[in-house]
Amino acid sequence: ASEEASLRALESLMTEFFHSCTTNDRKREIEELLNSFAGQPGSWRHCLYFLSNSRNEYVMMYSLTVFENLVNKMWVGVASEDKAELRSCLPKLLLSQHALLPFFIRNKLCKVIVDIGRQDWPMFYHDFFSNTLQLVQSPSLAPLGLVLLKMTSEELVCPREDLSVARKEELKKLLLDQIPTVLNLLTGILETVWDKHSVTATTPPPSPTSRESGVLAGDSTPMLLEAESGALCLLALECLAHLFSWIPLSSSITPALLASIFHFARFGCQQPIKTKPLPTSNGDSAPGSFLANGGSGGGGHGRTGQMVGHAERAKLGVMAMNCINELMCKNCVPVDFEEFLLRMFQQTFYLLQRLTNTHSHTNTHTIKNRLQDLDESYVEKFTDFLRLFVSVHLRRIESNAQFPLVEFLALLFKYTFNQPSQEGYLSCLEICSIFLDYLTTKIRSRLADSDSVVNRYKDALVLLLREVLNRIQFRLNQSQLEELDDETLDDDQQTEWQRYLRQSLEVVARVMELLPSQTFSVLFPVLQEDLDIYLGLQQFIVRSGPSRRLNITAEADCRKLHCALRDLSSLLQAVGRLAEFFTGDVFTTRFNDALAIVQRLVEVSCYGSQICLYDVEMAVPSVLKPDLIDVHAQSLAALQAYSHWLAQFCGEVQRQQDQTQFMDLITSSMAATTPLINAKVPEKLLLSACHLLVSMATTVRPVFLVSLPAVQNIFNLITENHNHRLPQEAQVLVCRALSNMLLLPWPSLPEAEQQWPNRSANHARLLSSLTHQYRLLPRPPSHHHNSKAVIQQTLCVLKDLVDSISGEATKSRQICYNSLQESVQVTLALFPHFIQQPDVTDEMLSFFLTLFQALRVQMGVAFTEQIIQTFLSMFTRDQLAVSILQEGSSGSKVVQKFLKILQVVVQEPGQTFKPLLPSILSLCLDQVYPIVAERSCPDVKAEMFELLFQILHQNWRFFFKSSVLSSVQRTGAEELMENQAQFIAAMQAFGQSFLQPDIHIFKQNLSYLEVLNTKHKLYHRKLFRNTMLFHFLNVLLQVLLHKSHDLLQDDITLALYNMAAVDFQAFYSSFLPEFLNGCQGLDPHQRTTLARNFRPERDLPSFSQGVYRIVNDLRFYRLCNGSLPPGTLKL
Repeated sequence: ASEEASLRALESLMTEFFHSCTTNDRKREIEELLNSFAGQPGSWRHCLYFLSNSRNEYVMMYSLTVFENLVNKMWVGVASEDKAELRSCLPKLLLSQHALLPFFIRNKLCKVIVDIGRQDWPMFYHDFFSNTLQLVQSPSLAPLGLVLLKMTSEELVCPREDLSVARKEELKKLLLDQIPTVLNLLTGILETVWDKHSVTATTPPPSPTSRESGVLAGDSTPMLLEAESGALCLLALECLAHLFSWIPLSSSITPALLASIFHFARFGCQQPIKTKPLPTSNGDSAPGSFLANGGSGGGGHGRTGQMVGHAERAKLGVMAMNCINELMCKNCVPVDFEEFLLRMFQQTFYLLQRLTNTHSHTNTHTIKNRLQDLDESYVEKFTDFLRLFVSVHLRRIESNAQFPLVEFLALLFKYTFNQPSQEGYLSCLEICSIFLDYLTTKIRSRLADSDSVVNRYKDALVLLLREVLNRIQFRLNQSQLEELDDETLDDDQQTEWQRYLRQSLEVVARVMELLPSQTFSVLFPVLQEDLDIYLGLQQFIVRSGPSRRLNITAEADCRKLHCALRDLSSLLQAVGRLAEFFTGDVFTTRFNDALAIVQRLVEVSCYGSQICLYDVEMAVPSVLKPDLIDVHAQSLAALQAYSHWLAQFCGEVQRQQDQTQFMDLITSSMAATTPLINAKVPEKLLLSACHLLVSMATTVRPVFLVSLPAVQNIFNLITENHNHRLPQEAQVLVCRALSNMLLLPWPSLPEAEQQWPNRSANHARLLSSLTHQYRLLPRPPSHHHNSKAVIQQTLCVLKDLVDSISGEATKSRQICYNSLQESVQVTLALFPHFIQQPDVTDEMLSFFLTLFQALRVQMGVAFTEQIIQTFLSMFTRDQLAVSILQEGSSGSKVVQKFLKILQVVVQEPGQTFKPLLPSILSLCLDQVYPIVAERSCPDVKAEMFELLFQILHQNWRFFFKSSVLSSVQRTGAEELMENQAQFIAAMQAFGQSFLQPDIHIFKQNLSYLEVLNTKHKLYHRKLFRNTMLFHFLNVLLQVLLHKSHDLLQDDITLALYNMAAVDFQAFYSSFLPEFLNGCQGLDPHQRTTLARNFRPERDLPSFSQGVYRIVNDLRFYRLCNGSLPPGTLKL
């Protein structure tokens, strides 16, 4: 009666707990009550009674949670007779009640039984696995057996760490021994159901080379399947999918099993039957009902005779594909498995034929409709399968004469171009790209017979090319393409349409690499057609007074024009993408084709700039105006893509002395570009023109460029016209182009002909004009908002100019610095006045950072030192604290930039900046570090640790006087050390960072220590060995124990190995025992076992295994010890 009363009390508590009116405080009280009840010794007996006698789901769930906790956390301390009672009662309870229990309760009970098996099988629970197999073989209980079997696979193969490593290995081995039996049973279930229900099962899948229609016609009627059998097969396939995820490929996976799985994979290809629905709902409406009770015959589901609907058949197909994909993922294929692979691909080939089957009397649209009718996840799984096949196994199967690769490709392309969704199409396009990469690599490795390889696939590739080009054209697919978003940017800064176009053009480029002339002849006519429309627009422009109108107003004409312009824009991008295939070794052989393209692009660009279509009034300006601007911008961008070809052409003409053709191209390009460099031009077009100008100045570098009247106009515009500035981005680009025309050496001309004096004077004039307002700013600056704008705009331009010549020859950098010198002095003088305005100091420090990176040699030591000292004096501890503590603000960015500048300085080789080291170290360790040590500040911290690392790495001799050689020779002798206190402080800072949660800083700093060890033998240094090694080893092992930085397990283990390798003997004999003695929650016997199991191996794999083992087992022992009842005697 007392148990009955407890049960009623528990039921009312549970109902109260989940009632909407219960307050949080009351919930907390109830929770404490329930926890203290669960914590009492023997509470599980009450729970057994509750479970058997209550129908309240909350009570049942609570009771099972108590059991779960008992088995997983306290099993070691449970008396053996109690364990035996649980092992006998719970399975009996499951067998008697499973049909009545809600499925989530039943699954939880199964999980508790499997958890007991994980602890006790086979020693104390010898019939655990055989009981499960018996259930699988019993007709009425098979679904329950399969649920237990799948759970066993999940829980015993990848157990959480409540087991020792030895037990984990034992369980995996025990299960592997059972696999042949298990797979046989599962094969039997699938075959029995298939044979019982299948009418056409006698038809074997055709050989891939046979013609498809005859077999497919007989096989396309969906098989009728009882709901109970369907549920059983679904469970069997779920089991197989999990087993395949971990068992190795072996002869246990028989042809019969594969054939059965593929039979069920066909269900995914079946169309819904267009008949009147049966009077009983077959579970289509409630997605989970098919398996609501595991088909166990209880709960009113899966009644005999009830048929499986389309949605359930599709589920079977999806699960079967899941099994197949698990096998496909395995890259490690034994040699005797080639035959097995071939069989799989023949089956797949058959499925692919099913999916893309067209009968002669229907049109191809039906394929797309068929794919649309299929379950979406089935199509996804099938696409995954094709990706795995092409990326992992194609190289194995391609040479096999029995595999019809060309026919397979034709089907793959058919499947690709009939995808019902854009996402599906792009996924398939990716598979085509993987295949093209494979083909390209193959051809490069077999140059001798490359032609025969290409010819084998030529027709398929041309088909692919035509289809991909068709799919990006609006005049053929306007409705689908208009659906793609062309406004929202994704993480890669491109819109959905841009991503679609880019992926398509990548395929075109890959085909171009294999079949250049065919690609050219497919692409050019399509481009020509749209070009003719664009170039013919001039005749429709009508003048009325000062304005011009485009006289195209009919809706159909406007739509046709819109499509033609969108397509022209895409095809111009395609032409630009192919530019790389005309340069290098093939320059001469493909010269005429490239010349024709470039002349056409120059013509289109000039036409656009002459008739300025963006200024014309038109019928639907919101649609057509952006189209016209885009075509014009893309023609300039495509021309820019050929700048490397023009540069090669430039080199050739200088050798041949005939420059007319080349000069014409450049002059016309500039005539098309320069009129657009104007603040009134739409920004997209303006920026395209600026980028083209930069490429001409930087990549092509014709000698006569500066002297062209069109370019002279731009010089005048920039130097004289201070009131009508271009938008900032355009201004920066144009200034970069003009500066580079004067600074960069002309290719293939001797030094004497470079006209440096003249160019140097012009450059000084250009910069003097650009910085005119900046140099005249009053000091201290008036707080007029304009002075801030002048500083930011000028420094932005100057920073870009310096950055663009950072990799150039000394002469260019020298001229640049001479022209800049006065502005640099001005900036340094202004700096102290703006220290309280982080947005301005940020701009100034960005400029100085670029100067240090590009021109520190030209600046000279004295001036560099003056700059650094100015900064050091400005960044006092208080100033730093103010800046750093505004996390993510411009203040903390300023400190980051300053630390970056110091990184550049300390990396300078030689003795140049050595006198600055002590003050830089002091800033780092005494001023920045104390502020960031206990706070998160990830950005400043990352830069500060990089600075510390660079100081140690580049200036090792600042701390350790002796060379590596002498330290090797004088073993045991004293190492000469200087600045020891700073070295120790730096190491402590690194050590401290390993105690903090920030995983990025942890990873970065661990790699820094490893580099210092590789390059300077850090771990072998006497000071490190004697005073720091133990602490570092200890910290890293503790981190592994706490699982706080699990993503870095491998990196941490490698660092531990390198530290231990300094003296393995000492690691095993003194560090390890000392470490274990310091670990709480272990008894002496466990410490000895842990030390003994860590074998004193000296190679990395064995050492890593030892670390994994000691960490896992130490956690396991602590768990066991924590679960023992108080006062337990340990032997």
